Amino acid sequence: MTPADPAAARLISVNLGLARPLLASGRRVLSAIGKEPVAGPVAVARLGLAGDEQADLSVHGGLDKAVYAYPAEHLAFWQAKRLEHGVSLWDEALPSGFVGENLSLEGLLEAQVWVGDELHFPGCVLRVTAPREPCYKFNAVMGYPQAARDMVLAGCCGFYLAVKQGGTIEAGQYGTLVPGQRGLSIAEAFQARRIKHLR
Repeated sequence: MTPADPAAARLISVNLGLARPLLASGRRVLSAIGKEPVAGPVAVARLGLAGDEQADLSVHGGLDKAVYAYPAEHLAFWQAKRLEHGVSLWDEALPSGFVGENLSLEGLLEAQVWVGDELHFPGCVLRVTAPREPCYKFNAVMGYPQAARDMVLAGCCGFYLAVKQGGTIEAGQYGTLVPGQRGLSIAEAFQARRIKHLR
């Protein structure tokens, strides 16, 4: 695998977070959306990454949403949006983990990934299951109330992964995308849910 391989995605960082109080929509809720990069290998089990938590298992976590991957290419879009809304005063790159992702990937966008595809890393295998659907907690993290709507309009949602083969994963590795049955891409699956969010 090399960076030039079109089926390869570079893992920029592995990000973990614990459930903490978050002020969202005027109330204090528990959330583990705040993730930070970690160094070294991280254990991967059926329910996710060692040291990572999810606060609301009805929408995050579980077997089908054990790991959340996000294209790092979208972070510039979110920084621009935060500047536009006056949330950020400096044009500094957002850090990995900022949108709540476990895996910050480079080289793999939503239109290239299909439900059922597999990401083969040197120490584990992850299966693509669904796009992320943003909620009010995402608005709170981004700092403005239209953030979830912007994610829906732009289609920059990232995708959830189930753990097909546990093991370890580490920043700097490359993952090879192995096609599944290819019935629905992540971009198409997200688009199918778009109308619900824009009502």
